[in-house]
Amino acid sequence: MIIDLPNTTVADVNKRLVSAREEGGAVALGRVLTFLIYTPHDGEEQAIAAANEASSEHPMRIVVVTEPEAHSVAPGLSAQLRLGGDAGASEVVVLRPEGPSANSLPGLVNGLLLPDTPVVTWWPSHCPDCMAETSLGQISQRRILDSQSLGQGIVGLGRIASGYRPGDTDLAWGRITGWRTQLAATLDYLEIDTIHAATVAGVADNPSVALLAGWLAVSLGQPVTLDPSAPEGIGGVYSVQLDTSEGDISLVRTDDQTVLLRVPGQPDFPLLLPRRGLSTLVAEELRRLAPDTIYGRVLAEGIPMLKVIGQ
Repeated sequence: MIIDLPNTTVADVNKRLVSAREEGGAVALGRVLTFLIYTPHDGEEQAIAAANEASSEHPMRIVVVTEPEAHSVAPGLSAQLRLGGDAGASEVVVLRPEGPSANSLPGLVNGLLLPDTPVVTWWPSHCPDCMAETSLGQISQRRILDSQSLGQGIVGLGRIASGYRPGDTDLAWGRITGWRTQLAATLDYLEIDTIHAATVAGVADNPSVALLAGWLAVSLGQPVTLDPSAPEGIGGVYSVQLDTSEGDISLVRTDDQTVLLRVPGQPDFPLLLPRRGLSTLVAEELRRLAPDTIYGRVLAEGIPMLKVIGQ
């Protein structure tokens, strides 16, 4: 069920939400959090679709605030409610403020926050200099951005690091969960002292490549070489190589589903490491509402330890 509310107020939106639930028999119980999304208009539907899919694991109220157009002058608010089959396992409130109304974001969303539940805010295509100091970040326990939207690779991560606060996280970090898991398993069988060098290769402007290299630097306690290159058609991380006393150990991506583990004296072994969609990444971040201290260490300690080829 989709309900359009032109020229409305937050109070009216809340009343209509309650009455629509009562009329349609929708149940608000069991919602575990309020998920705020601040997005440009052209990214609205993609963000809602990802949040709806993630809601099958995390029933929640989704409140989307659409960034007003640059030419917006007259104050006003239009809204849309999506319930039932149009909202997955959630209920969706879309707020489209105009003019001065857009300058008071907490005032727009406060009346729609679920009581006694965490608040998480996601900026799908915009990276604030400091998420925690934004008006929405100040009311959130967890704050999510996607540094890939910056398109600046390691340079963009430097900007994010300067504004990092505990509770911040990055979908670019979630994209390398599988790589970190496989590498951690590999390191369990190695003596760290036998690793003489490590190299991570991948697409130059993809921050996931630098984050993986930074994580490896923190894990090994030594600088890691970042090779900002990858074969045609390979996005993100291409390979990781560990130079050890027994020979080189490597993980090399062969396609969107598989990486190849190469160990001296053993046949190559394929490992399942599929690229994951946006909704899966969002769902993963919503499982962890406590601060991700490892991510914070990688930004503060790991990224500065990288040796970038060509720089």
